[in-house]
Amino acid sequence: MPVPADPTVLHPMPGQPRVVLLKPLVTSPLIDVGEFSYYDDPDDPTAFETRNVLYHYGPEKLVIGKYCALGTGTRFLMNGANHRMDGPSTFPFPTMGGSWAEHFDLLTGLPGRGDTVVGNDVWFGHGSTVLPGVRIGHGAIIAAGSVVTSDVPDYGIVGGNPARLIRTRYDAGDTARLLAVAWWDWPAAHLTRHVRTVMSGSVADLEAAAPGD
Repeated sequence: MPVPADPTVLHPMPGQPRVVLLKPLVTSPLIDVGEFSYYDDPDDPTAFETRNVLYHYGPEKLVIGKYCALGTGTRFLMNGANHRMDGPSTFPFPTMGGSWAEHFDLLTGLPGRGDTVVGNDVWFGHGSTVLPGVRIGHGAIIAAGSVVTSDVPDYGIVGGNPARLIRTRYDAGDTARLLAVAWWDWPAAHLTRHVRTVMSGSVADLEAAAPGD
């Protein structure tokens, strides 16, 4: 019988310490990552929580689905990056200490955009940045260097700064069929038998390979 890969190992590729699976790596209760989503970085991929998830003080969460591929330098800016914009200055004086700290109420209650949510099977190109509260659909592709400021549809390809929709990978009908199949939720043993179909088959092939009820 085909043997599924192990989702609990930190470094799934022998001899390649630059690649880490995120689910066994992250410890923050504010980050939720699905199985087999990975990050690739030649410097220190294990520092993902501190180097790639920035200004994350809560309570909003970063949710990343299963089977996502995060290229080097993929970063998520969270709501803690917000500054006041309703007065003459955007500078966060109270964070600098001294008697300025007495005015910390000026920094509390700033508007937030909620959780940042990434679907399953999303590919992030090198150096992509995601702003707070963005929702990225299943099967999306984020081009290298993109700054994602707004939601990305399922199977959409976006690029640029700010990122714009370039095209969708499938038409609306096939996208609905793919979402219904939801191959990322297949049992590991079944998925293992059909990896080639998942990677290179047609939508109809994928439907035919789906596990029965």
